[in-house]
Amino acid sequence: MPNVRFVVVSAGLLFTAIACRAQTPATAPPTVPHPIAVDQASNDSSTTAHPLEKADLDAFFDGIVPVQLERGDIAGASVLVMQDGKTLLEKGYGYADLKTKRRVDPETTIFRLASISKLFTWVSVMQLEEVGKLDLDVDINRYLDFQIEPEFNKPITLRNLMTHTGGFEEVDNDIILTDPNKALSLRDFLMQNQPKRLFPPGEVPAYSNYGVGLASYIVQRVSGEPFEQYAQDHIFSPLRMTHSSFYQPLGSALKPLASEGYRTSTLKPVVGFEIFSPVGAGGLSSTAEDMGRFGQALLNGGALDGNRILRPETLAEMWTPQFQASDQLPPACMGFYEDWRNGMHWIGHSGDLIAFHSMFFMEPRQKLLLFVSYNSVGGGNKPRAELVDLFTDRYFPAAVKQDFLKVPISELKAVEGAYEPTRRADSTKLKFSMLFNQDHASVDDDGVLDLDGFKDLRGHPIHWKPTGKDLWQEVDGQRRLFFIRDGQNRVVRIAFDFPGEQYERVPWYEDIVFVFGVGGGCLGILGLVFIASLLRVGQRIGLRKRPRPAPLAGTIWLSWGPRLAACTWVGLFGSIAIFVLVKANDPFPPTPNWFVWFEVMNWATGLSILLSAFAAWSAIRIWWRKNVRVITKVKFSVVGLACLILCWFAVHWHVIGPAHRI
Repeated sequence: MPNVRFVVVSAGLLFTAIACRAQTPATAPPTVPHPIAVDQASNDSSTTAHPLEKADLDAFFDGIVPVQLERGDIAGASVLVMQDGKTLLEKGYGYADLKTKRRVDPETTIFRLASISKLFTWVSVMQLEEVGKLDLDVDINRYLDFQIEPEFNKPITLRNLMTHTGGFEEVDNDIILTDPNKALSLRDFLMQNQPKRLFPPGEVPAYSNYGVGLASYIVQRVSGEPFEQYAQDHIFSPLRMTHSSFYQPLGSALKPLASEGYRTSTLKPVVGFEIFSPVGAGGLSSTAEDMGRFGQALLNGGALDGNRILRPETLAEMWTPQFQASDQLPPACMGFYEDWRNGMHWIGHSGDLIAFHSMFFMEPRQKLLLFVSYNSVGGGNKPRAELVDLFTDRYFPAAVKQDFLKVPISELKAVEGAYEPTRRADSTKLKFSMLFNQDHASVDDDGVLDLDGFKDLRGHPIHWKPTGKDLWQEVDGQRRLFFIRDGQNRVVRIAFDFPGEQYERVPWYEDIVFVFGVGGGCLGILGLVFIASLLRVGQRIGLRKRPRPAPLAGTIWLSWGPRLAACTWVGLFGSIAIFVLVKANDPFPPTPNWFVWFEVMNWATGLSILLSAFAAWSAIRIWWRKNVRVITKVKFSVVGLACLILCWFAVHWHVIGPAHRI
């Protein structure tokens, strides 16, 4: 999660610097349309289901998980499969601590579960809603002791937060620390990092840790207990989840049981204990055994061993679809989201920290629970996605029917263009990184759609064909895309199989191909000026032995204004490149230690913009002078224009901009 974002930001800074690219309830779940036309009664031997029993599960997981650990250089994993309240498989693989050779024990080894934490926040919210202390559909400011700034003349509600449709932009400042002394309280974090709003509430999903953090603070405010203690008293204790906690770092009783987190399966952990802010969005530590008890309670209508954490009707409401771009795509429910395959409606959540990658999925109709957690960077979220797909195909296979439509190419071409995630920041330096998060949609002459950032688990491009109006399906697969149109029938966004985020069409002037085609050319021009200036300095101090030929009549060398502007722009982006290289092994997102460098970047950019004004003035003034060659006038103009374009780039993409609100 954060580590991936850091890599994206770093890559953006580096590549820009060198300008190298021109580019349900206890009884039954709610009724939901089948996502894909499937035939689970097929007699095809390739779709014969394996028995969902211990012996076969042992063979399956013993065959796949060790391969994943080896292939992804992952230290260890913890796996749990349950059905009808019975444990079919509970197993640890590899090591929790490579130095001491402590092996993973699914009953006691504690993993960091990141965004799976959100489910506990939403259960807490619904517990308070059950007793009348919270209303899901009123302005959340009613429950806060600070105010969310008004925008779009529409209040944000808890229901909006549950579906990630609060409209907040992304916040990455201080979300992960390892020094407890530097961690902010939940309230302070939320107050100091309040993001801008990109979308009206309830309209566009933009996954938001900040929004979930607000909900966890509301739980804290309304209950009168710290969120960590509320979860302990009202969820963990009733369910006897004795190895679970939201306290960061863990207390002395649980600390020896925690798994280390690794970049690779080496002897040195990647980080210390990852303190995640806001806590309700990603601070959970737990075991496979405890998550099994949580899952049993949910699949049993909200109760386990006589202890109830939710009413059946409340749980049924939470599992009812709340936001769905199309009825052919998995919906966002109240805090939970669905994942469809072979007619199965998995519901739950996944989670990612720097080192830990986890998944907690249930299939209510099958009373089935699947949990897995890995303790290394490894392949990121790919191993768990691979696991749930292979598991579903093995035990609940289906012959997928694909009925593609013949649509005129001219109609299909309407979807072409560049798109960026709705989970983004437009008002901070994170906007810079969005240049490298764009995906380009193109349709070939056979009507096949390619989105250059969408790849399968092997890293191969996914090809899509139309199956309905604005609906596309993966060729030889089950994933789908839906293109959303505005009131003028223009394609504006793409919805895909994760309902917490969409992709929004990028205006032409923000298309990475255009930006880096023009911006890279400008840096190239100023780079030549920089080199020429160095050569002239070398000549003047005697490094060049051969005298430079005299210029032709009417030729004027560039004056100090354009030369200094060129040197500062080249120096600025060169320094950014060096900064990225130095920080390349830093696993954390921006922290206060970065702010001094962001301030320096702002001052350097400001100086470059100031000097660019002199370059632009020189470009204008040269046309007033007589007896000057046209080529000289063009030279001044090209350099001045290049400086002005880079000024726009720096301001628009926040190379100069807020340093403290990342």
